[in-house]
Amino acid sequence: MKTTPVVPADEAVIVMTRVYEAPRDLVWEAMTEARHVVQWWGGQGFSNPVCEMDVRPGGLWHHVMRFPDGHELNMNFVFVEVDPPKRLAWREVGHAQRKGGPPSCLITVTLEDMGARTRWEMVARFDSITERDAAISMGFVSPIAASNDRLVDYLQSL
Repeated sequence: MKTTPVVPADEAVIVMTRVYEAPRDLVWEAMTEARHVVQWWGGQGFSNPVCEMDVRPGGLWHHVMRFPDGHELNMNFVFVEVDPPKRLAWREVGHAQRKGGPPSCLITVTLEDMGARTRWEMVARFDSITERDAAISMGFVSPIAASNDRLVDYLQSL
């Protein structure tokens, strides 16, 4: 199953879903432990030379993602909600200093236990529909889908 995006016309959100062929605890671990995140974040050809995660409400996540051309994107997030192994929410901090990226949003991931499988749902909530549409036009969805493809392969290796 591929990552499926939904963009409601009347709400400033992008909703993406996917089912992983792995139990929820394993998906949670792969999403919240830096040693795992560096293996799949960013899709094919990307690397992650820095990933430091303090997974607790108010904890920081510092991440440097290297593009295939060598360009690096420095990102900083703060965890807003942490409810293992069900929900994880974060927001980018220092976004005003970073130029050229999509508008800031609150990301909330919910993991639904399906036994040997896990339903992943990500809701990206923007401040306005205009900001959501700007994020879409900047290609917000495709890197997330590519990361999810890479996570599928990584989960199979665990």
